Order: sequence, then structure tokens, then C-alpha cells
Amino acid sequence: MKYQSRKKALVLLADGTIFYGKSVGIEGTSTGEICFNTGMTGYQEIFTDPSYFGQLMVSTNAHIGNYGVNDNEVESDGIKIAGLICRNFSFTHSRVDSDGNLYDWFNKHNLVAISDVDTRALVSYIRDNGAMNAIISTDIDNVKELKQQLLKTPNMKGLELASKVSTKEPYLVGSENAELKISVLDIGIKKNILRNFVKRGVYVKVFPYDSSFEELSSFNPDGYFISNGPGDPEPLIQVQEVAKEIIKRDLPLFGICLGHQVIALANGISTYKMHNGHRGINHPVKNILTGKGEITSQNHGFAINREETEAHQNVEITHIHLNDNTVAGIRMKDKNVFSVQYHPEAGPGPNDAEYLFDQFIENLKKIKE
Repeated sequence: MKYQSRKKALVLLADGTIFYGKSVGIEGTSTGEICFNTGMTGYQEIFTDPSYFGQLMVSTNAHIGNYGVNDNEVESDGIKIAGLICRNFSFTHSRVDSDGNLYDWFNKHNLVAISDVDTRALVSYIRDNGAMNAIISTDIDNVKELKQQLLKTPNMKGLELASKVSTKEPYLVGSENAELKISVLDIGIKKNILRNFVKRGVYVKVFPYDSSFEELSSFNPDGYFISNGPGDPEPLIQVQEVAKEIIKRDLPLFGICLGHQVIALANGISTYKMHNGHRGINHPVKNILTGKGEITSQNHGFAINREETEAHQNVEITHIHLNDNTVAGIRMKDKNVFSVQYHPEAGPGPNDAEYLFDQFIENLKKIKE
């Protein structure tokens, strides 16, 4: 059987720490920022989420691959993580509507994956020492060369990655007879965000990350949306300028995750790289406006500055992350603009945060009245 002979493999962290495991059968080496996700399910959505581009993903769930893959459960056109590190990799799966096993899917995309790693120890180490660059490899006898390769891996701080995952050409989603239209600036959008707009009767045109405000407005939309995505928001100067133009004209604007950070930067609020970020489907958030709690899906390594947000004359905090009191949502007091740091389309609640899409739709309808 092709899975019986599995090579030893390693995880080498930027500080020199090494964890050992076994290759799942795809030989090679991959680098990126190492981070962990606490979700107990939804691994296929995680692997295809553009927000994870350039990152080595550690799964805290002990079993990966046990329910196979389904062609309808992808968030982009392919795998976006740089590599996977897990405890137990299931080569066989059990699921009525699966379209295959995870190993064949990884092999198709040539993704380097390592199992049999002490992920509890590895995650504890990342929690204590922070997210850092790492390398995973089946070439365990050449640690010196791997260290040299790791030194060449760019730091996530200051790294622009939206251009790597954004669409190259504009495209349309939904019915052209829909009541509402929006222009979406794609800096790493998930498919389920578009599905949420379409099922609410919205005709969507998705634009590349470097599109100008004039290009977005040529669709004659009722509102604008800035998507999630990977990397540091600060280098996205062009995207920030687009956000400023939309805000200046008091047009409806909604942002999620990286889009939320861009809207903050457009208002002069700085962002910073977090110690190890938020990645999982069990993050508690409090809506300050309603007093209600939400169970949310999050996947970000940057956040906006809370003190600067609280001091801002025209911006108010609407949501707070209850684990560490970071800003999870904002809105502008004098403009038709709001954003959240988490993913309402992912729905771990499952419907706790879907009202945000409805809120945006209501904002669009008010403008048309």
C-alpha cells in the first residue's frame, strides 16, 4: 500500500526549535509563517481560505482527513495554505457525500503535509513564543541548509499578499435583474461571502485588488465591499485610497477581516501584528450596541489599535473580542460605513453574525429610497 512507507519529516522554527513527525506521503519542503487553528471541523474551508496564503497551518484537532473532501466546500480556486502540520492524518474517510480522500486532494495540489507531530506541544510553544516563520520538510538530514532557506522567508509584518490571491479580471456573480448591486474589492475573498450577498438578492461585480475607485464605481453600484485576505494591511496603499474615496462620498461600505483593517487605516487608525493571532471557529465576541454575545469564526494575525479607535472623533467600537478585548468591529458615526474583524459568512454560531449582511442590505436600500 502506498501509504505504508512514510518518510520522517520535521518542523523547524525560526528560533531553531525542531519538532519531528512523518510525511503523509508527499515529499518536499515548504516555508511560511506558522500558526494554529482551533476549529474541530471545516478543515477544507480552512485550507482553501485565501486569508491563510503563505502560512503553515497547525491543526489543534487531533484528526484531519476523517471525512474526506467535498468539491462544494472550498472557499477559493484551490489550496491556499503553504503546508499542513497535524497529529493524526486519516488516509481513509467516512462520509456519504464526499468526493474523495484528503491525501489524493493534497497530492493533486502538491501540498507538503506532516503528521504524527506533537501538536499540543507545538501549539503551546507558539502560544508562548508567538507566530513565527517556519519550514517543514522531508529532507531531515540537511537541517543546516533548511535553516539557510528559512532565513530567506519574508516576515509577515510588512508583507503584501493580496496580489497573490486576488482575481486577475473582474467577474459577475448573481442575477443581473437583482434589486441591488455592489462592487467588491477582492483582496482575498471567500466564496461564501459572495453566496451570502447573492442569496440576499444582490448582483455582485468582483474587482482585482489594484482597481481604482473609478473602476469600482463604473458598475454603478448601490454600495461597496472590501473583502478578507492575507498579509499585512499597511502595504495596501491603493486599497486604502479606494476606501478613503468611498468614505469621502458617504457611500455604503462594508468590510470584513483585512477589509476591516483597511477601513481603520483609511481613518488614520493604525494596525499591529498580534502575538499569535485569532484562528478558529469558537471565538467569543460581544456586540456592544445590543449587549449580545456571538460565537465567531476568525482568522487574522493583525488587529487595529484600540486606544486610537476609542480616541477617534468619527469612529466607534461596535464589537469586542472577549478573550483579549481587541477590537472586533467598528462603525463610522457620520458615514454609512462599518466593518468587523471576524467572518459572519462562516457561521459557527451558526447564525449569530449573519445579521451583518442584512444590516448592509438595509443600508443599501436606505440609499435607494
